[in-house]
Amino acid sequence: MKNQYTIGIDLGGTTMTAGLVNDQYEIVGKITWATRLPRPAEDLEKALAELCRAVARENNVAFEDIHYVGIGTPGTVNFTTGMVGYNTNFNYYDWNLGPDLTKLLGCKVYVENDANAAAYGEYIAGGAKGCKDAVVITLGTGIGSGIILNGKILRGFNFAAGEMGHTVIVKGGRACNCGRNGCWERYASARALSEDTREAMKQHADSVMWKIAGDLEHVNAKTVFDAQEQGDAAAKAVLDNWLEYVGCGIANVVMTFEPEIVCIGGGVSNQGETILAPVRAYVERETHNVTTGINPQIKACVLRNDAGVIGAAVLENSI
Repeated sequence: MKNQYTIGIDLGGTTMTAGLVNDQYEIVGKITWATRLPRPAEDLEKALAELCRAVARENNVAFEDIHYVGIGTPGTVNFTTGMVGYNTNFNYYDWNLGPDLTKLLGCKVYVENDANAAAYGEYIAGGAKGCKDAVVITLGTGIGSGIILNGKILRGFNFAAGEMGHTVIVKGGRACNCGRNGCWERYASARALSEDTREAMKQHADSVMWKIAGDLEHVNAKTVFDAQEQGDAAAKAVLDNWLEYVGCGIANVVMTFEPEIVCIGGGVSNQGETILAPVRAYVERETHNVTTGINPQIKACVLRNDAGVIGAAVLENSI
């Protein structure tokens, strides 16, 4: 029986990756090109079309045998029309990405928000595989989230649902770029952890964090983990506080959606049980399933950078 292939594209501001995905949800070939922004939307569309053709050609698959192409892109995306309302990082507004690329390629093209696409990839072929309801949280510069209920991406009537990073956990708290104050991502993202680390270093001149980072400019989210491993008390205090915020937001996710599983991604998830164990303990304390007494699983994502490619390549399943 002939394999059925789709192509998934993870479109980012720096790079764009196209993967050829088989019907077992495996990436059989992958190409990454520079996005080369800024440039006109039409120019980028032509590059995306050529990227699709290139990944098929390099893997000896006729493009006519590609079932469809899926794209995960930053911005607000109308999944039904394939239009990107706005993508501030690209400076594109009312971008007719789906229909335009359909014309260029001659096949069906699905377009989804990149966080939703990555979450769906993790759901189909990653850490949440086999679960009916799942939430995938990415702790990065902000907090990305994707919510899958009964096998379908929760999009909302305006395709903007699932922005858990912009739910408020501290009323009147830190200002967020979204215009609100006290958003979860201002306290529990990897960037927030780096910011908290810098503030602690200013107050603790003898902290091991200085030795690890060298100076404030070279602090990253890993600094505090490395310092805690060396027994640094200031680092432990920063990390304990940050983990409480992570747990608080995930407890809210659990109380709202009661998913079977919550998968945590982003670079900090490489810390494994250092993060997962205290977050599980927090969620167990703060949530109470009086019906079954069973809490959702809380695990790390497993697909890493491939989640967006696989998720985009299987978007037809999410309809």
